[in-house]
Amino acid sequence: MVGVVGPTGNVIGDDLQLARLSPIQLSNYTPLRDLVFEAIREAIVDGTLKPGERLMEASLAEELGVSRTPVREAIRKLELANFVVMIPRRGAYVADISLKDVADVFEIRGALEALAAELAAERASEDEIERLERLLVEIGKAIEARNVELVVDLDTQFHDVLFSASRNERLGQILSLLREHIQRFRTLTLSNPARMRVALDEHRGLVEALASRDGQLARRLAAEHIESAENSLMELSFEGRHVREGAMSNGEGAPE
Repeated sequence: MVGVVGPTGNVIGDDLQLARLSPIQLSNYTPLRDLVFEAIREAIVDGTLKPGERLMEASLAEELGVSRTPVREAIRKLELANFVVMIPRRGAYVADISLKDVADVFEIRGALEALAAELAAERASEDEIERLERLLVEIGKAIEARNVELVVDLDTQFHDVLFSASRNERLGQILSLLREHIQRFRTLTLSNPARMRVALDEHRGLVEALASRDGQLARRLAAEHIESAENSLMELSFEGRHVREGAMSNGEGAPE
């Protein structure tokens, strides 16, 4: 296997990008460059393309069934969105996640989720609370089946219902600006089986607070849940997995 060195010094094999992305399904309404952008961004968010991994235009174009031009355009757009870093004379790499990235996003998310939980305790319908309870059961089954992808999807649904139950559309709109980054962090943290179970217990406590219409308790538990998720992700940095100290998203620390 021929390997290249990523911006964080990790060796990445050229064959790692083979047959992981599905061919683009053409749309009559969406430009091809936008479809390619969404496909690559989703692969970064869900962890298919790993932090520090080199993005080879030719390989991506072949996988997606398109020419290199829309791939090149997508990579440039992803760089502007801080998902990709361009290294002079080396090419494009999936941006690493820095401790600063984690702290910034979770600081905002913690405040928004705490407010959403407090409002949901006052405004959620019985159907919404029941939906959250059903999701807890489904998450538990997915954890037992060790289906990480399903756990992440169900966890996303749980938080979406929580925000919807707050009856504050602006709140959800603000959070949506960070959605891709939150989803990327969620995928990393929930890949840890121990974190899955802790998160489930935290969700249970939150739903109990919502059901009892205790807004202050719901606010506190939501804030603690987000803090716990942040701490879990921070721990990955000390294990050398995906999260690193420093400004890795702008190419600093790249090998000469």
